[in-house]
Amino acid sequence: MKWSQTLIPTLKESPSEAEIDSHKLMIRAGLIRRITAGAYAYLPLGTLVLNKVVDIVREEMNRAGAIEVFLPALQPLDLLEESGRLNVFGDDLITFEDRHGKTTALGPTHEEIITDIVRNEINSYRQLPITLYQIQTKFRDETRPRFGVLRSKEFIMKDAYSFDLDYEGLNKSYKSMYDAYCRIFDRCGLDYIICEADSGAMGGDVSHEFMVPSPVGEDVLIRCLKCGYSANRERAEAAPIPRENNATPQPIKEISTPNKHTIQEVSDFLQIKPDQMVKTMIYIAGGQPVAVLLRGDHEVNETKLTKLLGQETVALADHTTIEHVTGARVGFAGPVGIQIKIIADQAVSILRNFVTGANKPDAHLLHVNPERDFTIGGVADVRYVTKGDRCPKCNHEIDISQGIEIGHVFKLGTKYSDALKAKFLDTNGKEKSMIMGCYGIGVNRIIASLIERSHDENGIIWPIALAPYKIIIIPVNVNDAASMQIANHIYEDLTNIAGLEVLLDDRDQRPGVKFKDADLIGIPIKIIIGKKFTETKELEIKLRKSGETFLTPPDEVRSKIKHLLEALSKP
Repeated sequence: MKWSQTLIPTLKESPSEAEIDSHKLMIRAGLIRRITAGAYAYLPLGTLVLNKVVDIVREEMNRAGAIEVFLPALQPLDLLEESGRLNVFGDDLITFEDRHGKTTALGPTHEEIITDIVRNEINSYRQLPITLYQIQTKFRDETRPRFGVLRSKEFIMKDAYSFDLDYEGLNKSYKSMYDAYCRIFDRCGLDYIICEADSGAMGGDVSHEFMVPSPVGEDVLIRCLKCGYSANRERAEAAPIPRENNATPQPIKEISTPNKHTIQEVSDFLQIKPDQMVKTMIYIAGGQPVAVLLRGDHEVNETKLTKLLGQETVALADHTTIEHVTGARVGFAGPVGIQIKIIADQAVSILRNFVTGANKPDAHLLHVNPERDFTIGGVADVRYVTKGDRCPKCNHEIDISQGIEIGHVFKLGTKYSDALKAKFLDTNGKEKSMIMGCYGIGVNRIIASLIERSHDENGIIWPIALAPYKIIIIPVNVNDAASMQIANHIYEDLTNIAGLEVLLDDRDQRPGVKFKDADLIGIPIKIIIGKKFTETKELEIKLRKSGETFLTPPDEVRSKIKHLLEALSKP
């Protein structure tokens, strides 16, 4: 392709709305343009890269035995109601009313649609197992779209769904997709980590996330750098905290703390550390209040709490309920004397002589001790892991960082097949629910994640597999007949004979503009026809990533390029 015949609107400066490097560079390099909040158009370079990701994903899905389908973006609400997920999506669901008064949703995901199709088309064990996948646009009404294509209202996903006879079959399907994901991300040149994850709104009890470590990632990644344990923030566990001493319980004492109701305010007032305090959080679970005790420097993990209580959701009680249960306004609740079930986090259960709210205005209690002063109804891990915690596998101190989620695999079990009655007849003619798995990849997230990990101050650095063009030819002076003759000759040779993807910068622009644009859009190999060609009839071949330069006669360019491409294509 010749630059003059395509659309590559590069920008010198970053747009004001771009917050992170990938967003800035995708706009500056002319890959995307914002159309409205959370929705982007892919321009020619962006479309080339997007299609390369799609090709890799499709090849590996097909290799794994999955069958491609294409499902509608429009979804009837009755299917979401049937699965019980209409309220789960809540305000994230984008809906509209058609001319007949029927409300329809733009698909946030497709579990219900695929299960509906399968329940109507498959009814015998002879038709299973099967894995179906698609590459499709999804829609979610993000409250605050940001970070370009990483957090948008409209995004492209590959989602696959496996249907098996039993859990042994699900394990095989899950492993097949898991391995395919590794091949996909390896081929895309991504540095990624696989971590245990919570299934969230998808359901099921086993899932793994594929994460790209990045300081701009919105997911928290918990890792042990010694044994390799890894999990996302919702799923991560920590080794139990040992009791460091057997301090003698001191007499309980009430102290006035006027207008001091936050952990920080009370700890500063009493000149103690937050980890010497216990906060009492009142939750509503199954319509009933329950008290959750945490150390002052810890936070409730509502995902863990929900599972512990066997509920679909839990929610913090409102101020009226808290005052009714504790007798005090928010900030002064404590476990002593309350008449509801108390769940204590493990880190609380080993504390002695701690500080809590006194269940009366402007007062706290000193030297509170479990069992003597109140009864714990259950001890469990109900908090987020924090800095200083230790690995649950090897007890080494854990590492907490950020990451970008690029893929997620789930063992769904019968969550959707039970709800939507996706049944089959087994070998004995007995009706059973299909066993399902679900597997998603954020296609455009791959592009942004790669750029976050692979760029410098000059622009994007593409790996060979995803580069929109592998080679860019830069004739420094397009008005020099000899330079343009050799530029066109090499372009035709590499494009038509060698079958390579080449961009010829035939613009009449200053050399500095051309070199800056070439670095910005990140083409891996540059062939420069400039001063060296005029002096010695040699061309400069320069690598974008390393900056290495090779002087090569025109008749050896093809062989040199072939050698460089082979080297750059190696893992």
